[in-house]
Amino acid sequence: QVQFVESGGGLVQPGGSLRLSCAASGSIVSIYAMGWYRQAPGKQRELVTSITSGGTTNYADSVKGRFTVSRDNAKNMVYLQMNSLKPDDTAVYYCNFVASIVQLWGQGTQVTVSE
Repeated sequence: QVQFVESGGGLVQPGGSLRLSCAASGSIVSIYAMGWYRQAPGKQRELVTSITSGGTTNYADSVKGRFTVSRDNAKNMVYLQMNSLKPDDTAVYYCNFVASIVQLWGQGTQVTVSE
């Protein structure tokens, strides 16, 4: 039972930056790929980026070039650096494993991009 706690969200103006953090607990997660997901109001949750245990990353086209995912396996932490934020990035952001090993969802952290 791996649990995830997201933090770092907030209100930011368009073009601004935020750094999200994800703390994983309950198990050693260093060997698993991790992902950041987001869910905007009225929309389905989507995977925006992932990172393998070896550091290979993938990004959705909507965030490529603006977001950077990283991880600290020793601390069971995953991070999401979000730059050049747009109003369309407004959503609740979650971290989790990817694919078939996705765990129960945490509470996420709210990111609001607005003037």
